[in-house]
Amino acid sequence: MSRDLRADRLKVLPPYLFAEVDRAKREAIQRGVDVIDLGVGDPDMPTPGPIVEALREAAGDPACHRYPSYAGWTGLRETFAAYFQRRFGVKLDPGKEVLALIGSKEGIANTPLALLNPGEVALVPEPAYPVYRTSTIFAGGEPWEMPLLEKNGFFPDLGAIPADVLDRARLMFINYPNNPTAATASTEQLGRAVEFARKHEVVICHDAAYAETYFGDPPPSILSVPGGREVAIEYHSLSKTFSMAGWRIGFAVGRADALAALLTLKSNVDSGAFIAVQRAAAVALENAEALAGPLRERYRARLEILAGGLEAAGAPLRRPEATFYLWVRVPKGSNSMGFAKRLLDEAGVVATPGVGFGKSGEGFVRMSLTAPEERLEVAAERLSRMRWR
Repeated sequence: MSRDLRADRLKVLPPYLFAEVDRAKREAIQRGVDVIDLGVGDPDMPTPGPIVEALREAAGDPACHRYPSYAGWTGLRETFAAYFQRRFGVKLDPGKEVLALIGSKEGIANTPLALLNPGEVALVPEPAYPVYRTSTIFAGGEPWEMPLLEKNGFFPDLGAIPADVLDRARLMFINYPNNPTAATASTEQLGRAVEFARKHEVVICHDAAYAETYFGDPPPSILSVPGGREVAIEYHSLSKTFSMAGWRIGFAVGRADALAALLTLKSNVDSGAFIAVQRAAAVALENAEALAGPLRERYRARLEILAGGLEAAGAPLRRPEATFYLWVRVPKGSNSMGFAKRLLDEAGVVATPGVGFGKSGEGFVRMSLTAPEERLEVAAERLSRMRWR
């Protein structure tokens, strides 16, 4: 028998907790069940036409066929800085405070390698996008979990972090609008995080991938908070905003010395995004208000459809102000995995068990709005016949 070739850092990753749900989904499909998958947050709407046309044109230009700049095409970084000033009222230096990424996930995953020494602590929210934790482990760091509880508005209780953990903490990941809870953070809450970071000399890593997917007031940037630029990196993605998930383009902005360290790391492990994609991304950002708005309104309409079905079933639903997720509490006496299976069995609907994002996600399931309206109407009708008991 051959030995396990995996490095030790892979062996300590948490198990894939959704395997049972995937198995049940496959079995249901094999039985002929009309399954509606609301478990994955993968935008289903096509990328807006002007962006696609920009890519087609740029792909034919030989100048785009060469290696790109490690930091990103200057024109794109300048365009992002102009967008950021329009959207958040913050003026960035494109040369020092803007760094192009091969999708925000890549930047998030590489940040601990660039800023964290082995044995140092990264404060990570829980439940959360798994990359915060796994990237810390890959860097030899220690993830320390900050529970996101409903009673605290799904914002971490920064006063509950022990002093010995704070002594070793170097990074703190936060994510607003939040995946999976769909919570938003106020300027006041982000301000508390900035003060905490200044006091304890922690770099905030703020994942703002859903900043343009909102249904109420536009979510703030942590860089718009006084002192935010001195303590925070903020990650932005075109994936959700413009339905460009497969294009792999995003940005890190903020604290200049932290971005310089991330750029040093990236220059040793990648060669940047295809220049034609960067040119198309510039077109997206130049026309952000016109191109992102219609996508956002379709998600708003989808929210009304799915929320209506859940409310008719008696689900204790907190309608989200942002993201394309619904974070739904399961009935009393149920757990996340068991109720996800019941949803599949009784309604043919796939939802993600909240516990898969962390132990504080127990008692919830996450449903995504990334399905066509006609499929969501069917899902809503099926859900309305259930009883949240």
